[in-house]
Amino acid sequence: MSLFLENAWSPDPAPKGAWTVTLHNLGETDLTGFRLSVTTITRITPGHWIAGARLVRRVANYHEFEPPKDLRLTPGARWSFRAEGLNSAPAHRNDAAKTAWVTLASGEHLPIMTGDLTRADAAPAAPSPRLPEGRLTLPFALLPWPNAIEAEAGPAPVMLHAAEGTSLADRRLMLSVGALHARLYPAARKLFQISAVPGGRALAFADDAALPAEGYRLDFGPTITLSASAGAGRRYGLISLAQMLHGAATDPAFRFPTTGRIEDAPRYGWRGSHLDVSRHFWSFGEVKRFIDILAWFRMNLFHWHLTDDEGWRAGIRAFPELTTIGATRGHDRPGMPPQLGDGPEDSGGFYTQDQMRAVVAHAGALGIEVMPEIETPGHAACVLAALPGLTDPGETPESYFPVQGYPNNAWNPGVPETFEVLEAIIGELCEIFPSRHFHIGGDEVAHNAWLESPMARARMEREGLAGTFELQSWFLRRVKAMLTARGKVLVGWNEVAHGGGVGPEDTVLMAWERPEVGIDLARRGYDVVMTPGQAYYLDMAQGAAWLENGAGWAGAVSPRQTYEYEAEGAFPEESRARMRGIQACVWCEHFTTAAWFNDLAFPRLPAIAEAAWTEKDGKDWLRFAAQARLHPRL
Repeated sequence: MSLFLENAWSPDPAPKGAWTVTLHNLGETDLTGFRLSVTTITRITPGHWIAGARLVRRVANYHEFEPPKDLRLTPGARWSFRAEGLNSAPAHRNDAAKTAWVTLASGEHLPIMTGDLTRADAAPAAPSPRLPEGRLTLPFALLPWPNAIEAEAGPAPVMLHAAEGTSLADRRLMLSVGALHARLYPAARKLFQISAVPGGRALAFADDAALPAEGYRLDFGPTITLSASAGAGRRYGLISLAQMLHGAATDPAFRFPTTGRIEDAPRYGWRGSHLDVSRHFWSFGEVKRFIDILAWFRMNLFHWHLTDDEGWRAGIRAFPELTTIGATRGHDRPGMPPQLGDGPEDSGGFYTQDQMRAVVAHAGALGIEVMPEIETPGHAACVLAALPGLTDPGETPESYFPVQGYPNNAWNPGVPETFEVLEAIIGELCEIFPSRHFHIGGDEVAHNAWLESPMARARMEREGLAGTFELQSWFLRRVKAMLTARGKVLVGWNEVAHGGGVGPEDTVLMAWERPEVGIDLARRGYDVVMTPGQAYYLDMAQGAAWLENGAGWAGAVSPRQTYEYEAEGAFPEESRARMRGIQACVWCEHFTTAAWFNDLAFPRLPAIAEAAWTEKDGKDWLRFAAQARLHPRL
């Protein structure tokens, strides 16, 4: 690597400080007539001051700089510039240049190796361990921990086999859980088979209509009996057996029940996880593996965030431009520049309709509902890049910027074709996704969006609306009507309630900004899923130390904070029934590789799974810490 970029941040001037960038030429030739491109989560705002360079272009996290005129960077030389006017003060080592490259006058792109952001004023302290050593209350590998267990520990059987008379359906289900385990732990020994084997134990199945649909009971003796009232409970009981067998085969601290009983059912009906595939595109195989991980932790809803400013990921027959244009970012792609973690080359991808159906089928076989999300009305830069006819030509360019820094990035309610396009998109996706739940986004629309669009202002005048959020509510009511006509429930982020909102009937809102929002929404009659950034956003850094990975807008979110957070803790009794459950959110600005995913998602994802399943009195942080080390990885 012949070019190397260093970052340093100084806290002066307060409160957001200054960013110094230094480019070293370690090559054999002079560097002249070039521009420097950088992707960074810490952005330079319009009111900036830069010494030693000029900011030529910025779109969200993409920045393009021009050096002083006639600069010649000879071998061994360096060029530095200093920028003030940042959007926020960095908190972690990954908060500045994530990727960088040089573009020559010829158009050739040269890669640059980037270093971590350093602090100019202090040496960083080492991060604290994320998990304590922990201690087991009982020597059984179970995560989430069951709500009732009394069992004696002993040696584990070699494997479990189906008892005589086991139905074909139960044998199939038994082997499907064995296949799940084999996908997650391909080097581990197999856990289930049909026929008896020396050293094995028989597994019998029984029906018990008194158990809830997702509940199960395991009675341990010479034959193990799994009782349930429905397929979901049978599956969860088999997963519990698989976890205990795997733990006993993997770690000598774990054993297997010889006698006793587990009787179990989940705390919440909504035990979900979101995955953002727009900021970073995860392959078809990676999405299925993520669903496997959710199933292993007995979660039951996969929230598939298919669109955002950075890319459209769902194949739509009526508008192929959404994926031929809106699914790929690159330095030379108008309207779709590189974003955090990208290089200059084209990057992206999308899922065909057959692949989306296959994901739904894969998840359904594991008892997981797949809820799609398309972002409306904000977070739509990729849509407008792909379908420029949806913009108002009279709207002032760069007249509004939401928090992520994309200019004029919302579907325009004043453009009639907006609703024709949405009707077609929703229609196609409803054919693919059988879930009653359809997520329409609704978050982070800039407070002054559309105010300089003549077409939007005309719409406001015709409808008697005042301001951005009343217009947003009118827009979302139109979208809800499309969903209602197809038998769907509208799901959205908590901002859907702004400006009068949509009615609470057949509406579920996700409280993400802070916990108090969920309580307020429930009081107003909305069903609520709790997913506050301060506990359940897995892109947040897991500690306050500078050397931790991750985002910082919600503060550091340690695994213990995630595990011990009680989402319903402050809900008044009269509103508690409105709380449907909890959900993890995996926002992928920082999740640029599987290694980054594994570093940030774990152990907090299984912590959320246990918080969703295990009653408050059954939670135990030290027990969880001892259990979580066995988790599978992406």
